[in-house]
Amino acid sequence: MAGICEGRVVIVTGAGRGLGRAHALAFAAEGAKVVVNDLGASREGEGTSDEPAHQVVEEIRTSGGEAVAHGADVADWEQAADLVNSSLEAFGRLDVLVNNAGFLRDRMLATMSEQEWDAVMRVHLKGHFAPTRHAIEHWRTAAKAGEAVDARIINTSSGAGLLGSVGQGNYSAAKAGIATLTLVEAAEFGRYGVTANAIAPAARTRMTEEVFAATMAAPGEGEFDAMDPANVSPLVVWLGSAQSAGVTGRMFEVEGGSISVADGWQHGPAEDLGRRWVPSEVGPAVVRLLEEAPAAAPVYGAG
Repeated sequence: MAGICEGRVVIVTGAGRGLGRAHALAFAAEGAKVVVNDLGASREGEGTSDEPAHQVVEEIRTSGGEAVAHGADVADWEQAADLVNSSLEAFGRLDVLVNNAGFLRDRMLATMSEQEWDAVMRVHLKGHFAPTRHAIEHWRTAAKAGEAVDARIINTSSGAGLLGSVGQGNYSAAKAGIATLTLVEAAEFGRYGVTANAIAPAARTRMTEEVFAATMAAPGEGEFDAMDPANVSPLVVWLGSAQSAGVTGRMFEVEGGSISVADGWQHGPAEDLGRRWVPSEVGPAVVRLLEEAPAAAPVYGAG
């Protein structure tokens, strides 16, 4: 029986370990050909190594699948272009881009350095934009030439990006940016046959196993491991398949055996005087509006 991604070609960034590795293996198991991208950097984004990506490629090939490795820095414009081109050169096409690569530079905002802020913004936000920009250039050109395009972009946000996380102001801001970037991609790219969705996963990775050690601890023998990264991948694979064509611009939270649709900012309760407000009128109006509005969800790690 053919898998749901049979014949599709997928790039997964940050696929040498953790979530990216799980996604790459899951796509291959469903028949996709995979470009395994990983810079091989440390949890803090330092150093490089081609070993993690090549190990995943070998796992896929040993299981009978097709894969190639690519060590691009996804936040580097030219390297991101080469990553997209490598898919076309190796497999003749590109159907799915999974933006997953990232790292942490956790610190309270009062002591965070400029470099710690910039580094996280670069790898997460630009690291999502640069590969997407080159991928959409390929798909847009194909669509304008009359070719049938049925492509997917799957971005990786986070609960920190949806609700905030104490000690992770840079990461939270970057992941929030990815959430709204996804909305714009969905609005702009639909005309070319491309959907864009995002996930906010909870799983055990190098980025979470230290920060949330208690939550991410492995269960006892024989118990369901709710924090196994592989739990997230079935949703990602489905979003990358042809079956998901009608879904775009959505954010999915996924943890263990649970999938939910995250409901983002919406227009809420309002009062319109039909004229300019007097400052003394604002306070009572805000009280009334907040009484009607849903309570804000707590920031992770607050209180």
